[in-house]
Amino acid sequence: MSTTMRAAVCAAPGGPEVLQIRELPVPEVRDGWSLVRVEGAGLNRSELRTRQGHSPSVTFPRVLGIECVGTVADSTDPRLPAGSTVAAVMGEMGRAFDGGYAQYALLPNDLLMPVTTTLPWDVLAALPETCLTARGALDTLGIAPAGGGRLLIRGATSSVGLAATQIAAAHGIETAATTRSKDKAQALKAAGADHVLLDDAAPLLDTVRALWPEGPDYVLDLVGAATALDSLRLVRPGGTVCVAGSLSGWLIHDFEPIAMIPTGTRLTAFHSDTLKGAGGRDTLQRIIDDVEAGIHHPHIDRVFALDDIAAAHRRMEADLATGKTVVLPWARTTA
Repeated sequence: MSTTMRAAVCAAPGGPEVLQIRELPVPEVRDGWSLVRVEGAGLNRSELRTRQGHSPSVTFPRVLGIECVGTVADSTDPRLPAGSTVAAVMGEMGRAFDGGYAQYALLPNDLLMPVTTTLPWDVLAALPETCLTARGALDTLGIAPAGGGRLLIRGATSSVGLAATQIAAAHGIETAATTRSKDKAQALKAAGADHVLLDDAAPLLDTVRALWPEGPDYVLDLVGAATALDSLRLVRPGGTVCVAGSLSGWLIHDFEPIAMIPTGTRLTAFHSDTLKGAGGRDTLQRIIDDVEAGIHHPHIDRVFALDDIAAAHRRMEADLATGKTVVLPWARTTA
């Protein structure tokens, strides 16, 4: 194994141009950590905001990336033999320590999820953060197979939104999915949405009430801070809103719970950190098995080589992606 690796380093807060391809030493294994040869990493909006400088705890330079898949190159844990296929999500990856935008990543042993799969790397890389979040958020809402009900998904053309739409459809839930672009409506229909609602100039409340006069039973809000309070007005009395995305940022300013949460309506949240490491391994393996069986089909928008990471961020920042963007650190440039 080489003693150096290529990595996309976020040199300082700023635009996509601050992501620089550098030759770095391959990290040395230390107690409690494993070295992973990164074969693929899904890109996430939280990495975009970290790159922009909206994560005060993050110091630069930093290799971003809150998830990755690959093989164990070296480990201090006998349960993680070299060559094992693993996935990792969250746990301060790409924030407190370097993450998945590199050919190798040194990661805590307890963050690694050994999995068994025959999926190609780009498909496997599209699953961990996206599908764990979608599955966990629907579980948090209380949505179960054949449980019935009406679900509104906001920000549905995100990778998590498409995955949640597909899972809900498989559960037999009547689902309405929102998008700001007519061009993305077909992707939502293909994922299993019963209704596609444009969330643009017209008030979404009018559109939703025309479909469901009492409102949906559940709202999965992946837009986040900018729409969470509006979602509380959309859901039926006594319904549940789960905020599980942050496409619009992390903070709701001047939030007054008593005044803003309707009586009897439930506001909850899901964070994928809940399913990191051992807590998410079985769930991730079930997701992988379902994909291999053709039950679910991950929505991959585009696959980039590491050299094209800035272009990948530009595409993500311009809201052009429909589904998951993936980077393969060992691939040749697509330019």
